[in-house]
Amino acid sequence: MINAEINIPEATQPIAISYSKAQAFVKLTKFRLSFLVVFSAVISYLTVADIYSWQKIVAIVLGGFLVTAAANGFNQIIEKELDKLMTRTCQRPLPLGILSPLEAMMFCIICALGGIFILAFYANILSGLLGALSVILYAGVYTPLKRITPFSVFVGAFPGAIPTLIGAVAAAEGFGEITFFAWILFAVQFMWQFPHFWAIAWVSHDDYRKAGFFMLPSLGGRDKSSAFQIVVYTLFLIPVSLMPNIFGLSSWAAGMFTFLCGLFFLAQALTLYLKMDIPSARKLMFGSFLYLPLVQLIIMFGAIWK
Repeated sequence: MINAEINIPEATQPIAISYSKAQAFVKLTKFRLSFLVVFSAVISYLTVADIYSWQKIVAIVLGGFLVTAAANGFNQIIEKELDKLMTRTCQRPLPLGILSPLEAMMFCIICALGGIFILAFYANILSGLLGALSVILYAGVYTPLKRITPFSVFVGAFPGAIPTLIGAVAAAEGFGEITFFAWILFAVQFMWQFPHFWAIAWVSHDDYRKAGFFMLPSLGGRDKSSAFQIVVYTLFLIPVSLMPNIFGLSSWAAGMFTFLCGLFFLAQALTLYLKMDIPSARKLMFGSFLYLPLVQLIIMFGAIWK
């Protein structure tokens, strides 16, 4: 559920645009978002693997991208009518009619099956199963829950963190296994998603309400309760991110840098709690984009050089 789409300010009116069908298929995949997901999977593989395999790295990149693209595409098919209501999504291929639902569905099915096949046969079977699970949870469970309950964010955090498991599991031979280190990497990305996505939801709250989405943790929307919960989850992210160091899986030098990143991220969350404004939420949002890949890289180098 890593979400990176904050493209159009809510205060502006969307300008009608047009693009080719080929561009529409690329937009359907949410290419930049899918790349960020693949990055976390590859870093997880490099973190836990004893011996690197180029075949598995390519499988993680290609297979991971395809299953993520499929999940994003299925999400847009399900929400095509709702996307027409929001400024941030009304220029997507389906609301504009550049792609038909059938075209999008066939593309997503091919991406999903292709990605699962690549992960299963060129990494290991468990990686492929995890890829399939991520698509099912994201499109089949998280997506419909978005209009029912703020609990959808918790549900969506599972498929959002599964890429770390895919990468870590790919490092194992045979069927594959989920090691303790793999669960730790999963926990870091899982916990990170709450301040990350709630910051996005704070910025786009008015737009989300147009489609009836309940994304902030408090039904009051942009209130002290939502801001407080953002602070709490950001605070708990600090000890979770230090678990590789606590259990001797990454160096303590890396732990110090991870701790500093956590303090900076927490300071941004506290600023939002004190100011309760959109600029502070936007800074937290962009801070989250920097925090996750930076901490994942720090943990990786700490594990390699411990």
